Amino acid sequence: MSVKAFELVPAVERDLLMGDKARINIECIECCGKHLYLGTNDCFIHHFLLDEVTSSKGKLTYSAQKLLHKYLGLKKPVAELRAASALERLIVLCDGVVFLVDMVTLENVPSAAGGGAKIRGVTAFCINENPVNGDPFCVEIGVLSSKRRTVQIYMVYEDRVQLVKEVSTPEQPSAVSLDGYFLCLALATQYMILNYNTGASQDLFPYNSEERRPIVKRIGREEFLLAAPGGLGMFANAEGVSQRAPVNWSESVIGAAVCFPYVVALDESFITIHSMLDQQLKQTLSFRDGHILQDFEGKVILASTKAVYVLVPLPLERQIQDLLASHRVEEALILTEGAQRNIPKDKFQILHKRILQQAGFIQFGQLQFLEAKEHFRKGQLDVRELISLYPLLLPASSSFTRCHPPLHEFADLNHLAQGDQEKVLRCKKFLISYLGEVRSTEVANGCREDVDTALLKLYAEQDHDSLLDLLASENSCLLADSVPWLEKYHKYFALGLLYHYNGQDSAALQLWIRVVDGDLQDSTRSDLYEYIVDFLCSCSSLDLVWKYADWAMRQDPTIGVHIFTKRPVSKDRSDLNPDDVITYLGKHSQALLLYLEHLVLERRIQKEKFHTHLAVLYLERVLSLLSQSPTSEEQLSRARERLQALLRESNLYRVQFLLGKTENCEQLLLERATLHGKLEEHDKALHILVHKLRDFPSAEAFCIWASSSRDSAYRQQLFHLLLGVYLDGNQTAAAAGGGSGDLEMAAVDLLNRHGEVFDAVRVLRILPESWSLQLLRPFLGRAVRASMHACRTSQIALGLSHSENLQLLHDRLKERKKPIFVSEKKGCHLCHNTFSEPDVVCLPGGVPVHTHCVAQRVRDSPTKRQLTNSSNHT
Repeated sequence: MSVKAFELVPAVERDLLMGDKARINIECIECCGKHLYLGTNDCFIHHFLLDEVTSSKGKLTYSAQKLLHKYLGLKKPVAELRAASALERLIVLCDGVVFLVDMVTLENVPSAAGGGAKIRGVTAFCINENPVNGDPFCVEIGVLSSKRRTVQIYMVYEDRVQLVKEVSTPEQPSAVSLDGYFLCLALATQYMILNYNTGASQDLFPYNSEERRPIVKRIGREEFLLAAPGGLGMFANAEGVSQRAPVNWSESVIGAAVCFPYVVALDESFITIHSMLDQQLKQTLSFRDGHILQDFEGKVILASTKAVYVLVPLPLERQIQDLLASHRVEEALILTEGAQRNIPKDKFQILHKRILQQAGFIQFGQLQFLEAKEHFRKGQLDVRELISLYPLLLPASSSFTRCHPPLHEFADLNHLAQGDQEKVLRCKKFLISYLGEVRSTEVANGCREDVDTALLKLYAEQDHDSLLDLLASENSCLLADSVPWLEKYHKYFALGLLYHYNGQDSAALQLWIRVVDGDLQDSTRSDLYEYIVDFLCSCSSLDLVWKYADWAMRQDPTIGVHIFTKRPVSKDRSDLNPDDVITYLGKHSQALLLYLEHLVLERRIQKEKFHTHLAVLYLERVLSLLSQSPTSEEQLSRARERLQALLRESNLYRVQFLLGKTENCEQLLLERATLHGKLEEHDKALHILVHKLRDFPSAEAFCIWASSSRDSAYRQQLFHLLLGVYLDGNQTAAAAGGGSGDLEMAAVDLLNRHGEVFDAVRVLRILPESWSLQLLRPFLGRAVRASMHACRTSQIALGLSHSENLQLLHDRLKERKKPIFVSEKKGCHLCHNTFSEPDVVCLPGGVPVHTHCVAQRVRDSPTKRQLTNSSNHT
């Protein structure tokens, strides 16, 4: 695809060069700064001064002034001209002779004494632009001889030339270019690289110099451009390697030059311009009768036989903008990056960023969102440039103004989409994705409010799931801009979150309550009531909690009470007073019950009034169910289980108070038995369980529960008491002539199941003589085993005690054998006073202390005090 990279501008017109002499033809050219030298076929050198002239419209033209012309006197065409500006000399090749001419006067330079200023038998020569000689007043040239297959290296001075090296070649060379020690040669059948210092050579590729004119052009340090077979322009470095892809030019190319990043080639009818970056043909200019193409310090000059032209490159920025205007994004970016070497670093960075941003907007307009996003990221786009395309997304308070000159051609999204709503939707989805990625990066620095507010508006408009995530996390959404937008799309729950984030909890609660009450419509959360309750649970303002608790309790007391029961307990903030909550919940019985359960069962608050209150509520619930007709057995069973569990597990409620409430209720005998147990009236409890309820498993369970936190003797006492109740009841029933089998069997089962608890001797004494050993076999077996186990355990303990005592006696004897030194200078370890008498007590380790200090220490020890007051313990 074409791009206008150069303009062909006339430099020296035909009339200025030759006047009315029609047979004069240009044979060679040289340019040094503003000075242009032309060699013609009539053996003249013409010297012109070229001035650049820029028109008012910015167009560049050249004004040529002829300064001098000089006849060389050889009657042959001037074949080659090269300027040596440091020497103020022109190196001229004419009629196979290289000689020097003064650049100003064009006079031949006479030979110095003892030296020559001419080289004869030359077919071609070149100047070494990367000389290895450090002398600034010396020019190094490579010369091709017409008679020998050699390349000669000369040093050219102001008035003489000196041969320094001669290198043989396998074939007669026809073209040469020199860089450092490296010669790039076109031989008769191939190209080659030759190091004239070491003699090393590298064949490149075949080429028939007789069929086509070879091109050997130095384009950079140790890099050459060559005309290859098949109409290719090949690049080769000093190692013979091509590091760039070839350009595909014409088969009939007669000249080539490089004006980075372009390769300019001349054939019989056209000038072709290829990019070195992507090898594509960028421009073609018609140019007939051209036969010379040279580049001089970045200036590309062409000549026909009659006139001279300059190929003026257009500014790279203009070329890039032309490519962007044609939506050729990749080419523009390649050209921009390739131009880095020709632009100062700071200027290039600014240009590169802008080009990337423009490229991003072009691809954005083509809905190529992935590519656009990457260009925006690399170009560090101010994200507000993108947001500003979307009407009303930027906050009203934003101070942003678009870049000038503009980065794109779009007025806004509607202009871009041209009414295509699907396109609009895709663009909005892209912006959502892009803003979501950049909002937490450096891209959003300085414009976080604009980014977050725009993102909120898009989320609300598109009903996006991430709206709540945005508002529930750290954000910079502007309240004034966001409120009407959220109201417009009925996002009242989200608006409440925004109010909360901005510290307006009361406004948030009022809004949510209106949604729950049906005044406002928002289907975001079906459990908004539960959310409000949870919100009040964590609300730090107690005033708000009390203000909205009534509304929550009216909706559902069992859920509303969570405001109080699920409220986290924290030392860092004031908490609700449980007494105040209980008073407040007095009109909500179910909620009050749940709250008391929370205090007693979950928080384990050890206060008698809470435990008693809860027990009373449980009891009243049971009594209420008992009074109903018909009674729900399932509900009654659950209610009694909760009451019984509390009565068993709590030790803080008022036992006598509850006992009085259950005294006249025969359905609550099990609860009464538990209350008697709390008072340690175990005989009454067991009497109820055995004689009134006839519930023998519960009686055994009572004994286990009542002795659960006591020692084994206490448990044994309770089980003996239960056994006595069974046996006494059995005897009473037998005396009355009634049946006694159930109590007798209960006693046998008790002994056989818990035989290890009983004192076997005591049990055998009270058992009826009529009971058989077979009946008590399990009990007796366990009793014998328990007795034997206790006996053997005590023997082991006694043995261990004897062993420990022997060890202590041994240690005591060892200590007695050691002398104890006491003196008036040595102090007591306990009181730190010195010894005044020899009577001392020796502590373990041989430490002497006063006898009265040890006595005092024993009196003050906790063990001694315990032993002194142990008369009340058994």
